[in-house]
Amino acid sequence: VEEDYIQDNFNLTGLSSLVPYYEYALDMVLDVEMPMEDSLTEEQQEIVESAAEMLYGLIHARYILTNRGMHAMYEKYRTASFGRCPSVFCQGQPVLPVGLSDLPRNYTVNVYCPRCRSIFFPKSTRQANIDGAYFGTTFPHLYLMTHPDMVPLPPVQAYVPRVYGFKIHETSAFYRNPREGLPSLKDGDKNSRQKRKGKHRQTSKK
Repeated sequence: VEEDYIQDNFNLTGLSSLVPYYEYALDMVLDVEMPMEDSLTEEQQEIVESAAEMLYGLIHARYILTNRGMHAMYEKYRTASFGRCPSVFCQGQPVLPVGLSDLPRNYTVNVYCPRCRSIFFPKSTRQANIDGAYFGTTFPHLYLMTHPDMVPLPPVQAYVPRVYGFKIHETSAFYRNPREGLPSLKDGDKNSRQKRKGKHRQTSKK
């Protein structure tokens, strides 16, 4: 994130309510000497460092939505710095980072594939530990809307489950919603007993 972007208070609107020790955290992000730093306890110093990390991450989520930010992310996307889609039919499509929440400390970052339009856990363990709010829920979609030439064609194939080479019929229990459930053994026994009773009555009448 460019320093002049951070120094513009308009770009930081609303962040003071999300980040503890906001002023200290901002000074730390900007590498400004804090006059009261010596008066902080060791525990408070750790909180400020954690807050500075959070603040920088939330600023980053806003910065990448700007033209300059998107240009910087373009290079990373082009070189597949965020990884590639694990789906076989996406043929190594580069992915973009996305968060499941814009509020910090809810979810770690995921990656979005613009070809199959699904999200996945990143392969990189370093990326997997980053807070998803530091990229936000908007970035990949706004990026592709801004750069429609970067939107890939959808996969030309889809996986079809087969058993002994035959497609599984859509009415099979394989596709049934597990919550719908299958007939239980008790139900089966009950139906069998009812059928036997019905046959017994018919024979008695004869």
